[in-house]
Amino acid sequence: MKALLSVSDKTGVLDFARALHSLGVQLISTGGTAKLLAEAGLPVTEVAEVTGFPEMLDGRVKTLHPMVHGGLLARRDFPEHMAALQQHGIAPIDLLVVNLYPFEATVARAGCTLADAIENIDIGGPAMVRSAAKNWKDVAVLTDASQYAGVLAELQAAGQVSEATRFGLAVAAFNRISNYDAAISDYLSSVDTSAGVPAGDAAPARLAFPGQSNGRFVKLQDLRYGENPHQQAAFYRDLHPAPGSLVTAEQLQGKELSYNNIADADAAWECVKSFEAPACVIVKHANPCGVAVGQDPLEAYSKAFQTDPTSAFGGIIAFNRPLDGVAAQQVVKQFVEVLMAPDFTPEALAVFKAKANVRILKIALPESGGQTDWAQGRNAVDVKRVGSGMLLQSADNHEMTLADLKVVTVKQPTPEELQDLLFAWKVAKYVKSNAIVFCKGGMTMGVGAGQMSRLDSARIASIKAGHAGLSLQGTAVASDAFFPFRDGLDVVVDAGATCVIQPGGSMRDQEVIDAANERGVAMVTTGVRHFRH
Repeated sequence: MKALLSVSDKTGVLDFARALHSLGVQLISTGGTAKLLAEAGLPVTEVAEVTGFPEMLDGRVKTLHPMVHGGLLARRDFPEHMAALQQHGIAPIDLLVVNLYPFEATVARAGCTLADAIENIDIGGPAMVRSAAKNWKDVAVLTDASQYAGVLAELQAAGQVSEATRFGLAVAAFNRISNYDAAISDYLSSVDTSAGVPAGDAAPARLAFPGQSNGRFVKLQDLRYGENPHQQAAFYRDLHPAPGSLVTAEQLQGKELSYNNIADADAAWECVKSFEAPACVIVKHANPCGVAVGQDPLEAYSKAFQTDPTSAFGGIIAFNRPLDGVAAQQVVKQFVEVLMAPDFTPEALAVFKAKANVRILKIALPESGGQTDWAQGRNAVDVKRVGSGMLLQSADNHEMTLADLKVVTVKQPTPEELQDLLFAWKVAKYVKSNAIVFCKGGMTMGVGAGQMSRLDSARIASIKAGHAGLSLQGTAVASDAFFPFRDGLDVVVDAGATCVIQPGGSMRDQEVIDAANERGVAMVTTGVRHFRH
């Protein structure tokens, strides 16, 4: 048996090569990999000895040769293939170990030049991988160090790599080549050539969106069905998911997640992560129906649940702090589909053992400077499919501070009102448009979502507060977009609001501001809109 090893990332390759040698496998290698093996005392044949042709062009050409590709591509069950190998003195290669030049890592470095990127485009490696993967019935191809142990175990146990493993390795190899080529395409088609092809030692200017978008996703699981039972569905993650994102969740108990569970869980998780203080978010049908902050998870949950107990039934609940037993005792009283937190105490998990169907997701958030980095795991780009195409946009990750607010009325908001306004604004960003959100004391008091008319959203928010037995007197109101007329403002003030936050920018801004002054309420503008469709 012959193995050709040519790796850029040499993690684990020396131990793997030693194990292959102990099994009687002949080792062939290139460049730095051959040097590593030889210095370790392993007998290794340089590829140049096999091809009879030296490496050239600074290593750009070394394995692109029939002595290599013939050995990889020849089918052992085709007599004419084996005769051709014998005629030309080509030995079959049974095992290929290749990982590629680090193109992705190179272009991710600050200051990477176009020349650096080009030099890290592997040619010979992908060619060998494709040859071996195409001939998977006879050749095992390894493209990642994580595959070494499994292949070695099979060789030690049976003297060969099983057909099922060879096929799986071939699939992984073609996936790797696909991802590699897509990364090259993404990078090169994002280079700004409006002033000519960039040269020199400076990093090239990059376009926000490349000329071709090559999304790469890995399937996590098939789902029972999609949004409705007659639809098929599956759940995928980014090739390199961000820490703290939903796809990194560990399911600790409960039924299999459904399509709608995942969609709603993402809405809840993204919202709860936006708060620094202990927070709880309850989501139903992609909209927050209760959001609150508190001294601890129990207080946050109790306040969030008060907003709309009816809608909270069968909802998705997310916490941005580990859930303890005391809070769990309250949550378990309600019907909940999915429960999420960065962690769960043993006491909390014990509480939910009796509710085996509740899906419990632990989503670990990374630590940054000793504090949890709540911003981690946010999407950089949002994607929406349209007929035979898609829309890409930078994600709405804008954060508002007190310094960003502009008071436009005679009445100034109090410090407490300013905090409520910021809280309401943060919640409104996660509510489907048109969105109207009443808040007070760090909790939502009424949420109006997804209406064609902003007036209807305001009325619905008020109605929901009434049904929950909550008074809207002295509340702060957020509107995700400007008030086109004063009527929307009048509705929220009639309901009891004393301060309002909105983007501004309407042709009738002054009319709305005048109405706020007339009604004696404070109004601040943000200059930022939060449509969510």
